[in-house]
Amino acid sequence: MRNLLNFLARNNHLLIFLILEGISFYYLVTRNSYHNTRVMFTLRGVTQGIETKVVNARTYLHLGQINEGLAAENIALKNRIQAMMKKDTAVFHSVSDTALNQQYIHTAALVIDNSTNRQKNFFTINKGRLNGVAPDMSVISDEGIAGVIVGCSDNYSIAMSVLNLDFRVSARLKKNGYFGSLSWDGKNYSHAILNEIPQHVPLNVGDTVETTGYSAIFPEGVMIGRISDFKKAGGDFYTIKVELSTDFRRLHFVDVVGNIKKKEQLELQSRFQ
Repeated sequence: MRNLLNFLARNNHLLIFLILEGISFYYLVTRNSYHNTRVMFTLRGVTQGIETKVVNARTYLHLGQINEGLAAENIALKNRIQAMMKKDTAVFHSVSDTALNQQYIHTAALVIDNSTNRQKNFFTINKGRLNGVAPDMSVISDEGIAGVIVGCSDNYSIAMSVLNLDFRVSARLKKNGYFGSLSWDGKNYSHAILNEIPQHVPLNVGDTVETTGYSAIFPEGVMIGRISDFKKAGGDFYTIKVELSTDFRRLHFVDVVGNIKKKEQLELQSRFQ
């Protein structure tokens, strides 16, 4: 109490001045319509500025939830498109085909563990058997192919990354349809190698490489990357260096794609192989 009284005694002139200024300002604002309007507009602008910053801060803190929601919405739209697709040449539809010729189902997932610095890289997603995920389903990012599911538990799955020496995918040149086999050579996380393209095929740096759909795992036409270099190797084929479109060091949200008709396709193919 004594300290408070000493403070008031030392600063009494300043306190009286501030009080009188406050009273003067109050009367100026309340008794004069022009000044009242200006003050209200000023306060409203300050308040809106503060509210905008608060909303931006809240939005930033919830970006993870927003992205997850957008990914789920994107997957729902893909499933709806697949359900609406019909082949133009189809005449009959099986009565048990409730999806009306739907071939692929999509499930959004979050990558919770990933490696890029090994010879055989894998990543883990937060969806498993309870979510309909199964081995041999393809995994695709927003930018292109990412890997293939190789193991599942009830709530999690392991995918073999494109950055794995055991990974293979049928790939083609988008501009002319020539296809070969794409694999990773274990050297650079941003590049893979496309083989089996004949040397008479015209190539250019920047040509798009995409999936063929021949494997019954990846849908046709999924982006893989672009040619960054090529050379004539031994034999009649090129060795083509492909810059992968997927950045595996920032792999986050992915799309797990299941081929509903894969079993039927593989069973038929096995009869003639």
